[in-house]
Amino acid sequence: MADRSIEDLLRELAPRVLAVVARKYRDFDTAEDAVQEALLAAHLHWPSDGLPDSPEAWLIATASRRLINMWRGDDARRRREEQDWEPVAASAADEADPGRDDTLQLLFMCAHPALTPPSAIALTLRAVGGLTTAEIAAAFLVPEATMGQRISRAKQRIHASGEPFRLPSGADWRPRLDAVLHVLYLIFSEGYASSGGGELVRTDLSKEAIRLAREVHRLLPHEPEVAGLLALMLLNDARRDARTGPHGQLIPLPEQDRARWDRSAVTEGVDLVSAALRQRAVGPYQLQAAIAAVHDEAATAAETDWPQILALYGVLERIQPNPMVTLNRAVALAMVDGPRAGLQVLDTLDGPLAGHHRLAAVRGHLLEMAGDRPAAIEQLRAAAAGTPSAPEMRYLLTEIGRLRDET
Repeated sequence: MADRSIEDLLRELAPRVLAVVARKYRDFDTAEDAVQEALLAAHLHWPSDGLPDSPEAWLIATASRRLINMWRGDDARRRREEQDWEPVAASAADEADPGRDDTLQLLFMCAHPALTPPSAIALTLRAVGGLTTAEIAAAFLVPEATMGQRISRAKQRIHASGEPFRLPSGADWRPRLDAVLHVLYLIFSEGYASSGGGELVRTDLSKEAIRLAREVHRLLPHEPEVAGLLALMLLNDARRDARTGPHGQLIPLPEQDRARWDRSAVTEGVDLVSAALRQRAVGPYQLQAAIAAVHDEAATAAETDWPQILALYGVLERIQPNPMVTLNRAVALAMVDGPRAGLQVLDTLDGPLAGHHRLAAVRGHLLEMAGDRPAAIEQLRAAAAGTPSAPEMRYLLTEIGRLRDET
């Protein structure tokens, strides 16, 4: 099996293995460290030794041994182990039950009430989504060392709480649901448009976010924001095959071949968000899904209902003020009232989004629409210098070359 295939398998198994080990030993902090060591051991040994008959059982057994060894290095831990932990360790490998998936329990445990929402989100991206600390730091726009400390403190707080490994029940759902949905949104976003590196799309993350969102929706079928988030994922993921060219180059939405969009995903997403909106408890995920639905239902880019999109962004901006929402509203406004109207809105973002590559990219696009190609080139050059995404940088440089040829 190729290294990349092994990496994919380990990413898929990591949260399931962590969920089993954390549940069995009731020590999330040490379990996460032990599982990381087991994953490293697999990465080192499996390419040469071959896959074990049950990779999940191998990882659980290896992580269990590592965890017990960690405990044996501490006197207090040793006393706990001598009392009742050895029988658990002996049966840990038997927990690789193909019909059982504890990932959802792990997801809600990471959204612990003792954690701040940013800490809960960061921990879940690490434990359930499999993102590296560097990737999570990029998503939060903070240094990697800062994010590493945040994740470490989050694990310690969960351990200190003595929280049992189970799904919350009754009133316990509500305090954690917003954090869980935000986690899934960020995991999907990292998969849909990778924050850095050479790949635009990380399908493994997108698929895992959709799978977990389906599970949450199955458990909470009458929560409109859960349905809205799942719809948003499906409506965006439906365009996946059309978003890149044969060499991995970025293809913007107006230029995509809509025949390559997954129409079954579009239909499912539209049905979900339509049913959610009928409950008259509108939230940010429903509104974003509704915007995505307007894009997906247009037969061509020219037929996009921009006035409707502008109205939806206006509502979204009122209930969830955010510079990125304003940035997107500026684009919609430019499509309705002309580029100068959009540029005026962008001027209000020079403070909150100062130096951000997306502000420069949008401004460059609107300046081109307004006919100011030299200024557009300057902004696109700033965007290309600032983006951490190699595909996006290549696209921006191509656009700069095109504008130069046309000037």
